[in-house]
Amino acid sequence: MCDKKSLVAVLLPLDYLDEVWPTKRRGARVGALLHPASVSSNLEHASRVLERYNNDLFRLAAFFGPQHGFLGQTQEDMVEWKSYEHPRLRIPVYSLYGEHREPTAEMLQGIDVLLIDLQDIGARYYTFIWTMYLCMRACERGGVAVVVLDRPNPVNGVTTEGPMLDANYKSFVGMHPLPVRHGRTIGELAQQFRDEAFPKCRLTILPMKNWKRAMWFDQTGLPWVMPSPNIPTLDTATVYPGMCLLEGTNISEGRGTTRPFEIFGAPFIDAERLCSELNYLKLAGIFFRENYFQPTFQKFVGELCGSAQIHVIDRNAFRPFQTGIEIIRLIRKLYPKSFAWKQPPYEYETEKLPIEILLGGAVESFFDDQ
Repeated sequence: MCDKKSLVAVLLPLDYLDEVWPTKRRGARVGALLHPASVSSNLEHASRVLERYNNDLFRLAAFFGPQHGFLGQTQEDMVEWKSYEHPRLRIPVYSLYGEHREPTAEMLQGIDVLLIDLQDIGARYYTFIWTMYLCMRACERGGVAVVVLDRPNPVNGVTTEGPMLDANYKSFVGMHPLPVRHGRTIGELAQQFRDEAFPKCRLTILPMKNWKRAMWFDQTGLPWVMPSPNIPTLDTATVYPGMCLLEGTNISEGRGTTRPFEIFGAPFIDAERLCSELNYLKLAGIFFRENYFQPTFQKFVGELCGSAQIHVIDRNAFRPFQTGIEIIRLIRKLYPKSFAWKQPPYEYETEKLPIEILLGGAVESFFDDQ
């Protein structure tokens, strides 16, 4: 545990927006891409902050929301939502996870600047960064400026892990070459996307204050707000870069429980044996504890699953991607007749295996045929 009293709190651009808003963008008509974790350091939602500056710094014209909705109203993954009118401000709230994942010309009509304030969790699979990517592409095409409010990478900005995305395996869980655990802030990713993919995008990054690359989120002094319904805690985000791989299998990744991604299992698994075999591998920084659960939704609803819970003992030594690979390898070895790869579709990909677009490469590159 860190000593929060000794830390200098990180300040977000949202906390001092009037100081850093670009002079040349004053008076602009602004659309804002937000989600429930788009909050200031005192938990005020960005929509309220922006409303305070409306008709002063800029004119607020529209909101946009990514996967899980502007309000976080869709619990499960791959559940689309529809655009609607904001009940208080009477401006459109456009869905970018439904009929459209990229803003249309009609959505951007009447907008001079698209402001993006999203909390990422540091993993290539997490779709919010790809919604930003598609927004930057649309804005470059439509001549709309982009302003990104930077936020911490919650699992630190130092450690990277996993393979670089193979361009042949692009999807909505990987649209540009990044390692699985990318070690960048969302502002740094926006800069990379501009430099490498959208050179004519008129991009401005609004910086944080006091953030250091080695910080984990609980060292920032900022409040944790769930960026999506199945990332309830920093503990979840810590294991996610590896445990999300289980979405490409018939093994439950713990959705439908209070510890998604930290627990995993299936009805055919012997929990005691699984944990014994996993702990024998002596993977860095973790311990596997025997566990049982009954999911309330998604895989194996209502069925008792033999399971392991990952307890992270040393998060700096822990390598989540390597751990996820080793877990799948072991379960395939122990239960060759019961284990299966999940079949498409998955996140709008209808041909390639879900595990392949998560890995960012051919499954044979990571797992031997059995």
